[in-house]
Amino acid sequence: MDKAPFGSTGHLSSRAIFGAAALASVTQARADRAIDTAVSYGVNHFDTAASYGDSETLLGPWLQRNRAEVFLATKTGERRRDAARDELHRSLERLRTDHVDLWQLHNLVDEHEWEIALGPGGALEAAVAARDEGLVRFIGVTGHGVEVAARHAASLERFEFDAVLLPYSYVMMQNPQYATDFEALAAICEERGVAVQTIKAITRRPWEQRPADRATWYQPLEDPHAIGLAVHLVFGRDGFFLNTVGDVELLPRVLDEVSRYEKRPSDVEMQRLVRDEEMSPLFV
Repeated sequence: MDKAPFGSTGHLSSRAIFGAAALASVTQARADRAIDTAVSYGVNHFDTAASYGDSETLLGPWLQRNRAEVFLATKTGERRRDAARDELHRSLERLRTDHVDLWQLHNLVDEHEWEIALGPGGALEAAVAARDEGLVRFIGVTGHGVEVAARHAASLERFEFDAVLLPYSYVMMQNPQYATDFEALAAICEERGVAVQTIKAITRRPWEQRPADRATWYQPLEDPHAIGLAVHLVFGRDGFFLNTVGDVELLPRVLDEVSRYEKRPSDVEMQRLVRDEEMSPLFV
């Protein structure tokens, strides 16, 4: 597994980050197998959230034994200081650790919520206080949708976040405004040493009806070759990190294709993939 500096944190993170949303509604035994799979591929960075079902609780037993082996990130969806602080303490208890490496303000895109979270008495104040107390080491911001790149750029003007997380895929980058906003954000992050985490890489299209055997809230690519092209596109961007899929059944396929990375696919290959898989944007 290739590793790269995670922004300016000083940590060399695996370029594939274990997206522990995949553990939201599985058994402990299934979670343990997924964690072992990720670690066997060289993953040393886990990402979860307080809102990801049982994920934090299921990670706890492994972390209690192996905490020093991974860079650990979680998130809060709370927007006000006291509620966010309380949620952090619940996360630490569930994760069975005394600190997380990265605490992220989750899906901070809506303008009204953004003003609350970054304003007086907002969640950002809880994050800064937690950093001062040693409960968190770094602070990040995450989001979805077509407005997220522009919103993250605004967030970086308001505060020196250490990491951002947002969608990146070939189909998503065919939206001219999103592509422009994304590249502007990427340039800011490179200049300031902010880590860029990408999500939704293997999105095929929105579900028409989600089957019971898939946990992702989008229809994912299933074919290994298709998955390979999608994840290799991300790896073709120096320094970008890929958050793995939110489905334990697909996790080994993604990690296997990550391990095969050699070069970024061409536009012709990606256009053929879009046509053959009948791909469409998740966010419009």
